Parts: sequence; C-alpha cells; structure tokens
Amino acid sequence: MQADVLNIEGKKTGRTVELPEEIFGVEPNDHVIYLAVKQYLAAQRQGTHKVKTRLEVKGSSKKLHRQKGTGGSRKGNLRNPLYKGGGTIFGPKPRDYDFKLNRKVKDLAKISALAHKAKDNAIVVVEDIKFESPKTRQLTDALKSLNVHGKKVLFVIPEDSDNLFLSLRNVPTVEGTLLADINTYDIVNAQVLVLSETAAKVFADEAGEEVKA
Repeated sequence: MQADVLNIEGKKTGRTVELPEEIFGVEPNDHVIYLAVKQYLAAQRQGTHKVKTRLEVKGSSKKLHRQKGTGGSRKGNLRNPLYKGGGTIFGPKPRDYDFKLNRKVKDLAKISALAHKAKDNAIVVVEDIKFESPKTRQLTDALKSLNVHGKKVLFVIPEDSDNLFLSLRNVPTVEGTLLADINTYDIVNAQVLVLSETAAKVFADEAGEEVKA
C-alpha cells in the first residue's frame, strides 16, 4: 500500500513510500496482541510486595498459657496470625511477574498491531524532521498541521535524535521511540502512528529482504 509523505506543514511533498502488505496488510491476530500486551505489562511490575510472617513480626515468643487445664483453646504466642499485630498467612512475597513469549509470537503481535493501525487509517508518514535545537513549539505546530495534535501519538524515527526527543518529551500526548525499540504495547496504546519517511522505508526494505531470503 502506498502512503503519501507529508511535510511539517501537513502538505503532500509529492513523494510516496510503500508500506508492505506483508506487514500492514495482513489479517490481524487479536489473541497474540493480547498475549504481547499482557507480557509487556507483566514485565513492568516490580513485584516487591512483601508481608511479614509470624517468624518475622516483633513480639514475645512465650506461650500465652499452658496447653491444658485452662478451659480455653490452645494458644501459642502473640505472633500468631489470629491475633492483631501477628504475622500474615499466605501473604504476597517478592516475585517476578514476567513470562516468556516466543519471538515469532511477539513478531506476529507487532505486525498485527501495525495492520490494525493501517486498517483504521491511523498511520501518518512525515518527512524527516531535524532540529538544530529542541523546538517544542515548532513540533507542536507540526502536529497541528498533521491533524494529530491532542491525540495519543507514537512518533517513530530510525535513529537517535536528541533535539527531536527533547522536543517530544515536553508534549504529554506524544511518545517518541526508535524503530528498533517499537513494541506492540506502544502501538496499541497510541491513537495515531507517525512514521518518519526514513523509518517507513525501512519497513519496505526489510520486507524485500525477507522475500529474497
């Protein structure tokens, strides 16, 4: 599928880039998207929750009264979980919530997420933006011209650009990422995917290499 390349003023430059059907034209698999998003969010959890057991709480270890002959129930010490201030039974312990997901599943999820954006006409290709210094105002004006200002935008570029990232950082609805770091969650979480012209061409080049292989 062909996509027009726009300039920062939102006008067509007369150039187009090919967004390969092998990536943007496939039938999306919603289940693998769910798995990839679930795995990403699970990996973000710190898992540092912890409660104290009866062995760890403060308190006397002396038995409250003798075992038999009192007419009452048997009791141990004050650290018993049944008493206020006692330990916790089966409480949470530090753990890692991350789980393994096969590389092919992750790749299919990413392709499916991109295909969803293509179906929703939520992909914008813009010419490469280069700033001599951080220019948040200029970037905001460009987003307005592209009709994506105020939307949750994922701005994808092929390589590091400190000035562009510094400009993006000041816009709360825009997330900037390198093409190599793009993931399913970021794609799904964004309303609009903005690709730089060079980043869009990388998709076509990679698809062409896979066909030759």
